[in-house]
Amino acid sequence: MTFTETFTEFETVVELRRYTLHPGRRDELIELFEREFVEPQEAAGAHLFGLFRSRASPDEFVWLRGFRSMAERKAALEAFYFGPVWKEHRSAANATMIDSDNVHLLRPVRRGLTSPPPGAEVYVTVSSPAPPPDPVFAAFETEPAENTFPQLPVRTDGPVSVWFSRTPVSDASIRLEATSRSLLR
Repeated sequence: MTFTETFTEFETVVELRRYTLHPGRRDELIELFEREFVEPQEAAGAHLFGLFRSRASPDEFVWLRGFRSMAERKAALEAFYFGPVWKEHRSAANATMIDSDNVHLLRPVRRGLTSPPPGAEVYVTVSSPAPPPDPVFAAFETEPAENTFPQLPVRTDGPVSVWFSRTPVSDASIRLEATSRSLLR
């Protein structure tokens, strides 16, 4: 099995997580996150493939976490959030955050996070439900299944469509800047 095949499996259930941070603390969280949280979450069964700074907001951290299924999501989140790494570093991480509940739980409409077309930019667009426009390389919609890990709330004000593209597709498109550990660039 190639890395790309494994990577695509994790597009079955995706969390788009947008954290609002205390002013000036985004890089502090990103440094902690990339140093302490990526490998343990992946060892637990999650796949972190997008870690971004929002170009529109200097105090927002945007990231994508994927799972093979809702059942595997529950198991992975339990393993990580009830495990020793989160217990050791959660106070430091939480101290940087104002809000970590802006989370869309999604399922794919069009897969493509693993193989975006060439380009230097990544944009995310959250919209009311609609077919994805042509320049979109990955498209998702609200996952209607119950949140099986209620300790981490997800938004229930949907449904929504979420698109990833190399160019803005609407006025709602947000330009993302990949961090050093982001696989999606």
